[in-house]
Amino acid sequence: MTTATTQALFSPLQLGPFSLKHRIVMAPLTRSRSTEPGQIPNDLMAEYYSQRASDGGLIITEATSISLNARGWYGAPGIFTDQQVEGWKKIVDAVHAKGGLLFLQLWHTGRASHSSVNGGGAPVAPSAIPFEGVASTPTGWLPTTPPRALNLDEIPLIVEDYRHAAQRAKAAGFDGVELHAANGYLVDQFLQDGSNHRTDQYGGSIENRSRFLLEVVEAITSVWGGDRTGVRIGPGGSFNGMSNSDTEALFTYVAQQLNRFDLAYLHVLEPRVKGNIVINEGQKPIAAAQIRKIFNNKIIAAGGFEPDSAEQIVESGDADLVAFGRHFIANPDLPKRIQQSLPLNPYQRDTFYTFDALGYTDYPLYE
Repeated sequence: MTTATTQALFSPLQLGPFSLKHRIVMAPLTRSRSTEPGQIPNDLMAEYYSQRASDGGLIITEATSISLNARGWYGAPGIFTDQQVEGWKKIVDAVHAKGGLLFLQLWHTGRASHSSVNGGGAPVAPSAIPFEGVASTPTGWLPTTPPRALNLDEIPLIVEDYRHAAQRAKAAGFDGVELHAANGYLVDQFLQDGSNHRTDQYGGSIENRSRFLLEVVEAITSVWGGDRTGVRIGPGGSFNGMSNSDTEALFTYVAQQLNRFDLAYLHVLEPRVKGNIVINEGQKPIAAAQIRKIFNNKIIAAGGFEPDSAEQIVESGDADLVAFGRHFIANPDLPKRIQQSLPLNPYQRDTFYTFDALGYTDYPLYE
């Protein structure tokens, strides 16, 4: 029975062609559990996603590499080989068996990478601007390899990598895809002027810096249609060394342009979060409220939400759904716990990015 405090979160919603029974989304969460070498989704991952699937609920997968060159995280899965597609099919089937929906998040890490995981070359980026960060490698966390700037004729090839990854996601049986355009990865690196110093048609003005994003969305929607495609953005996000001179103008333009694709949703990451850490405790969500004024379709808000603040943002109308990360890691039955006001398991941060079942599939259901 729904408590008075979660009525908005447990009202039904039409998302593209899908009828959701509640508004609680499992956020995309890198967990490093795929089989290496090969970035192959496996039975342990199928168990993890199945545990967290709910009837009429949406799960967005962890970020998934669209090509070998796109890799930046050891243990994260891919969607560019037949073996990877076969591995994902098991996971899709497991989620569907529980009545859940599963969207695949498409990922190119750009400069946030290391040559030991991306096939051996320098990571690619809009501009050859390194940042002081680390990448997950076979030998642990290492400083990122300095990137090289993409040549103009290489950019359409990466757009095609996104298209092919979208086609493979369809072959694996997913319900839709989400483009990862936040957190300082390749699409975000093009958008923000702290990382994009190009002087050609992909740099300079907001229109030019947004061109790569829009070309990628066009390629993905050519496979899936707009109503099965989502995009994740992070207005004001500083993770992975990001900065921008006029965030409001940039993301206003981005949201306006994305309207033309009639997307299933825009997934908006609040700037109060950096990585998986809430850096501005107590800051109210601001990004979703700003995007709501511009974007015509559904909005998923993410970043530091608790059950009560999630209820508030849906009730206010600033977001239609709320994505939970850390709480979903620790509570496989999170929708039930929120609906029935049950206590939540605490999450163990030191097992977020390890390589086995500990801190992954061993969190208890509420009994």
